[in-house]
Amino acid sequence: MSANLETAANPETLRRVAIDPVSRVEGHGKVTILLDDKNKVHQVRLHIVEFRGFEKFIQGRPYWEVPVMVQRLCGICPVSHHLAASKALDAIVGAKHLTPTAEKNRRLMHYGQILQSHALHFFHLCSPDLLFGFDSDVSQRNIVGVAAKYPETAKRGILLRKFGQEVIRHTAGKRVHGTGSVPGGVNKSLSIAERDELLKDIYQMVAWSRDAVHMVKELHHQNPELYNSFGAFRANFMSMVGFDGGMDLYHGRLRGRDENGNVLFDGVDYQNYTQLIEEEVKNWSYMKFPYLKSLGREKGWYRVGPLSRVQNCDFIPTPLAEIERREFVAYSGVMPMHAPLGYHWARMIEMLHAAEMIKDLLHDDDITGSELMTSGERGFEGVGVIEAPRGTLIHHYRVDENDLVSMCNLIVSTTHNNQAMNEAVRRVAVQYLHGHEVTEGLLNHIEVAVRAFDPCLSCATHALGKMPLEVEVLDQTGQRLSALSRGGDGTICDG
Repeated sequence: MSANLETAANPETLRRVAIDPVSRVEGHGKVTILLDDKNKVHQVRLHIVEFRGFEKFIQGRPYWEVPVMVQRLCGICPVSHHLAASKALDAIVGAKHLTPTAEKNRRLMHYGQILQSHALHFFHLCSPDLLFGFDSDVSQRNIVGVAAKYPETAKRGILLRKFGQEVIRHTAGKRVHGTGSVPGGVNKSLSIAERDELLKDIYQMVAWSRDAVHMVKELHHQNPELYNSFGAFRANFMSMVGFDGGMDLYHGRLRGRDENGNVLFDGVDYQNYTQLIEEEVKNWSYMKFPYLKSLGREKGWYRVGPLSRVQNCDFIPTPLAEIERREFVAYSGVMPMHAPLGYHWARMIEMLHAAEMIKDLLHDDDITGSELMTSGERGFEGVGVIEAPRGTLIHHYRVDENDLVSMCNLIVSTTHNNQAMNEAVRRVAVQYLHGHEVTEGLLNHIEVAVRAFDPCLSCATHALGKMPLEVEVLDQTGQRLSALSRGGDGTICDG
């Protein structure tokens, strides 16, 4: 399952190419590539260069502050951290079962988050590569270029995201960093006026989401050689599934499969995640490398997120998304789909599912109920897991007798995908870099592989693709052979 490029022999004799930073992703990271004088790739690494420290400075804070504090990890998916923390801290207040109104409002908030995040990532950040080509003119390869050539596509992407944000605003109190979810339940339910406002547009959102699935599906059918091979590698995969085996992005049990689709474990209570997962630390990245204990460091790494979830569940419990899931599974054949670009197709199926779930929840009378909170026997430790847009998100807390957090462990979705992203960029480097002059288009191929995972490299904020970038090719003595730079306005310069 590995490109086997992790350790480069005599790295001091090799030349180094750096993509720093990777653009059109959340947060800051870089890719380094070591080449010999024949342009043979010896090592490729995705480095996470920021240190956040949330696990430490959350300690000593009152537990009821945590759901609001931890969502500051991210400006795009704060709802995911908000809800995962709330679910973990439900155990502290003894809320074993939420009221129907509380759970359904949390679910509505979560599916609003899935909808807006998937729309943002696909339409704003990735569609320029898919619609114009990976090495197309950089001045066109952005959301402004999409709006100019495909105005209806860009409009739908913007309005889909806006609708998801409105769902969040009505359930969490505001679009970003709201306060709607609390340990033991929620602090507000949807009003009848808020419900009716969202109902006006939800059927249009379902239709547009289905059209988005068809658009990315057609891209696969038009160019299967590219979409099925670009950066492809075989890997284990993991996600949470519902208690009935169906897709459930809010609650359920953990299931894992090997690269052939065979079940490795199933029905695992996520409170026991430490029995499944170990985290490895490497000295060249701040992000950890999780792996399945049963398979060990070399074979136990895995991928999470839409590509895993759509193939790991037995069915999707909304009719339109289930039709699309079946076609997706049939397209990949007997074996699971492993190509990173398949993430986009799976992501749009999930966006359709989210829109359908929002529609169903808006028609549920419990969503406007008045019973918001529950509690029970006081606890001192809790684990909350949710399927965030990017994949499985784990929050684990211990609280002392003074109600202060004494331990915090977070495994965010992108951390689960760390080794998988490294494998993808290695494959692309081997496929496209050999014997070629370093160009902006070539570098973008490598970035396309990273973007497919929709990574949150620091759980910070998205960059639109015009971040400054400098790439140098050095010889064995460290002398510069060539260089390219990309300015903040997106222009490319030599030297």
